Amino acid sequence: MSVQSVERALKILTLFSHRQPVLGISDLSRMMDLPKGTVHGLTRTLVEHGFLKQDEQTRKYRLGLKIHELGIILSGTLELNQKAAGSCHQLSKRTGQLSRIGIWDGGSVVITLNTHPQPMPVLPHQVGPRIHAYCSAIGKAILAFLNEQRLNRYLEKTTLTAFTPSTITSKKRLIKDLEATRARGYSMDYEEAVQGLGCIGAPIFDRQGVVTGAISLSGPVNQIPGHEPETLAGEILSTAFEISHFLGYLPNIMESGT
Repeated sequence: MSVQSVERALKILTLFSHRQPVLGISDLSRMMDLPKGTVHGLTRTLVEHGFLKQDEQTRKYRLGLKIHELGIILSGTLELNQKAAGSCHQLSKRTGQLSRIGIWDGGSVVITLNTHPQPMPVLPHQVGPRIHAYCSAIGKAILAFLNEQRLNRYLEKTTLTAFTPSTITSKKRLIKDLEATRARGYSMDYEEAVQGLGCIGAPIFDRQGVVTGAISLSGPVNQIPGHEPETLAGEILSTAFEISHFLGYLPNIMESGT
C-alpha cells in the first residue's frame, strides 16, 4: 500500500532537472496540482533531511546534497560499474574517446559511468543523464538485443521525436536499424541525438545471458564512426565481451548446456 505523502515528496524531487534546477512553491504547486500549503509542508520536510536546499534570498528550492551523496554511493556500488570501470578506462585510453556505460531502466538508458582518455579539468557527471534509447548508440545496442515482447512494448509506448535532422523517427526504419545492429553486433549513431556527435555501442549481458546495459564510444562524427568504423567496432566489441564475462556471461558454456 502506498503512502500518499511519500509519493508526493518523491514526485517533487523528480520535477527538478537540468532545464529546471530551481523551483519555487508556486511552481511546484502548479506542477503538482496541489495547494501551496501542502507543498510547503512537503518541501520543509525534504529540506530538513537534506534532499532539498532553499535559497535564503529567493526562497526557491534546488536539489540538496543528500541526493548527490546517494548518487555517488549508487554509482560506486553498482555491480556493472564495479566490473566495467577498468575496462572502460582502458578503452578510452586506447581510442582517445569518451567511453560510457549505460543501464536499461524503464524504457530509457541511464548513464552510470563516464571515462575520459585524459584527466578532466573539472569532474564530469558520474551519474546520469537519462537518455533516449532510440536515438543513441548505447540505447540501440540494448534495444537490438531485447526479446521481442520487451522491444514491442517499448515501440508501442515510445514517440520517436526528432532531435536533429538525422534522428530516426520511423518505427519501421528503427526496426531495420536494430536488425542491422543485431547482425553485426554493434550499434551506430550518426548525429541522431546531437549534431556533430557520433557514437558506436555494444551490448553487455549478465550471467543469464540477458542484455542489462551497454558500452559506447562518443566523439566528433569525423572520428566516430570515422572512415574505418571496423577498428573501433573491434575495440568496443572486445571490451563489451570482457565486461559481460566479468558479470558471469559465459556464452559457450550456456549454449552447450553445461
